[in-house]
Amino acid sequence: MEALFEVGEATPLPPGFTHHVGWLSADEADRFLTTLTTGLAWSQRPLFIAGRAVLTPRLTCWVGPEPFSYSGGVEPTHEWTPELANIGARAAAVAGVTFNSVLANLYRDGSDSMGAHKDDEPEFGTRPVIASVNLGATRDFVIKHDGTGERHVIALGHGDLLVMSGRSQLDWSHSVPKRARVSQPRINLTYRQWKVG
Repeated sequence: MEALFEVGEATPLPPGFTHHVGWLSADEADRFLTTLTTGLAWSQRPLFIAGRAVLTPRLTCWVGPEPFSYSGGVEPTHEWTPELANIGARAAAVAGVTFNSVLANLYRDGSDSMGAHKDDEPEFGTRPVIASVNLGATRDFVIKHDGTGERHVIALGHGDLLVMSGRSQLDWSHSVPKRARVSQPRINLTYRQWKVG
């Protein structure tokens, strides 16, 4: 039987996951949310599931050294904005690495989601460090251990930072499930180090 933990002070996250609550001030988070909602080249691309194309249940924008191929599709690369660079430099200082790419996801409301997966593409190395910044609506971020079934539900709020490192992408899958009660948008920025060459 799988263990379910609702994350709080009494239930620490497993190694490889560090949650910084309120990492950005409310004013900063508000400003970044407003600017990025209108300032990025959002698109909705097809995913290929069981041999058929379906549109991603969210909008995306990729900024990196070259286009990013995953889930049977390709994300074209876009230019860095001052806001993305600002947040990324500050997240890098916390994570202890430099970032040269970011995948932005716009969840328009609780009907937008992301299925269980790992960020284990070879372009990011075997043990990537990923800084995930949340702006807007609080959404559940679910992590599940492949071997034990241990499961944590992390409520990522406005201005929160989640750093994933170590074996987080080897042993754990993560998802953002649908939440009917959520009516507000959420932007998630996942900063990574693209291994050029």
